[in-house]
Amino acid sequence: MLLEGKVALVTGASRGLGRADALALAREGADVVVADVLLESELDSADADRYGALQQLMKFKGAVHTERTAEEIRRMGRRSLAVKMDVTDRDAVRETVNRIKEEFGGLHILVNNAATLDHVGQLMDQKDELWARDLEVNLTGAYNCCKAVWPIMKEQGWGRIINMASVAGTLGGFGQASYATTKAGIIGLTKSLALEGARHGITVNAIAPGIIATEAWQSGNPQMNERMVRRTAFRRPGEPEDVANAVVFLASDWAKYITGITLYVSGGIELFTF
Repeated sequence: MLLEGKVALVTGASRGLGRADALALAREGADVVVADVLLESELDSADADRYGALQQLMKFKGAVHTERTAEEIRRMGRRSLAVKMDVTDRDAVRETVNRIKEEFGGLHILVNNAATLDHVGQLMDQKDELWARDLEVNLTGAYNCCKAVWPIMKEQGWGRIINMASVAGTLGGFGQASYATTKAGIIGLTKSLALEGARHGITVNAIAPGIIATEAWQSGNPQMNERMVRRTAFRRPGEPEDVANAVVFLASDWAKYITGITLYVSGGIELFTF
């Protein structure tokens, strides 16, 4: 039980990496608040439409598991709460963080996983409004959450912030200008906050996943997916649990002297593979 007695907040946790992260943290003893813009019990077309094409697809496929994830965590004997939270809404983020402190007694771990991934197009096909949305969700959303939890972690003298970057942020992504830019920004935010947090017992690290077999990836173009997989050294996609295991490590005291890094969980896609 690496994380017994700790309280975690995971954003974008209804599916994919976020859901795997939340469950892995709970298995190691943490109480986990599962946050997402969509809840099964409140799911309607207006919500899915508001948050973009990928959310619409996940709603259609029944791949929204925010409340189910919280229930699975409670069955492990941990405390858990499913919360509807938009990371771009600063007031909502602050209210959620304050609620966690009051109900759970603290907040030790933040996993900034919420992100958009449905804006694809070369430069002249990038939509200005989606560029702005991606910056607001992927980068400013992480900033909002970090800023909200910072005073609590500082007061505790202990905190772990894990920001989800991407190999697109280190390698670039063809047709992914907005996504790659936000993920590169996440790495800069991570390094800066690592410097500020070290004197307060707060570590801040990033994870850069490669090709991971989430619901979103499996819904992509099979030929394009195969091309990406062939770029990896392993010639296969990773599993969400591969990323979740790295999250648990960085959240634990095993990583107490690690801060400001970008940890690749990528199957070697960044290597010169042939």
